[in-house]
Amino acid sequence: MSAVASGGGVRPSRRAVVLTTGLLVVFVLYSLAPTWFLIVSATKDQTDLYSTFGLWFSGNHLGDNLHDIATYHDGVFLRWLGNSVLYSTLGAAGSTLVSLAAGYGLSKFEFPGRGALFAVIVGASLLPSTLLAFPLYLVFSEIGLTNTIWSVLIPYFINPFGVYLGKVYADSSVPTELMEAARIDGASDLRIFASIALPLMRTGGITIFMLEFINIWNNFFLPLFMLNGERTFPVTLGLYSWLQQAQTARDMNTLVLTGSLLSIVPLAIFMFTLQKYWRSGILMGSLK
Repeated sequence: MSAVASGGGVRPSRRAVVLTTGLLVVFVLYSLAPTWFLIVSATKDQTDLYSTFGLWFSGNHLGDNLHDIATYHDGVFLRWLGNSVLYSTLGAAGSTLVSLAAGYGLSKFEFPGRGALFAVIVGASLLPSTLLAFPLYLVFSEIGLTNTIWSVLIPYFINPFGVYLGKVYADSSVPTELMEAARIDGASDLRIFASIALPLMRTGGITIFMLEFINIWNNFFLPLFMLNGERTFPVTLGLYSWLQQAQTARDMNTLVLTGSLLSIVPLAIFMFTLQKYWRSGILMGSLK
């Protein structure tokens, strides 16, 4: 038997508990192994990186590595981090606003072709972003916006999956009766959206913002096609350029590994900071 009855409930057997716990431990180790490797590698110099065991410490050269990465090429790595923060914040904010507005419109307004439009949006959300990078480059090249911040931000503003989430949250969190009452009081559609719908869709907005921020931060192919100036690179593309240099010039692996570790610190801070607001929004929604 895989479960034992206990006091009106079902208690899992010892074998099931051991198996589940073992699988969870394996999953945690698998998930944390890359981060542990980065932490260990960031404390090694170039010699230790190749001559010692990769998953354990051999010396503490973290301070030297941090100094090298902060001063290399006039501190261009710090510029890349700033670019990633800028692209991710503005892109996620614009995407969230557009997604909530479009989802709200699809949910609460009747117009011809609404079902077909929603089907197209759902289909577009299934397309991989890497497939669209080159066509987007051709479009932005024709209008002369390549190698500018807009060539990266504008594609991020249009997020079909975010629109889908916005519609789902609008369906469940914005009562039609409340909108009708606001119209009777003389509120315009824009006022209803800004003052009533957006606060009610806050949890959905935070969810879309989190997902899009992470997606933009980790995005590689779109900046690779759109940007060709080193000072405009996000951190992902910047670290890749260092790897390319390592094939023809000095060995950059120590800087790349240290930079990779530093690049996940802002993302971790962002996740832990926003998680509190996301959790509180879900709890408020459940109470309603």
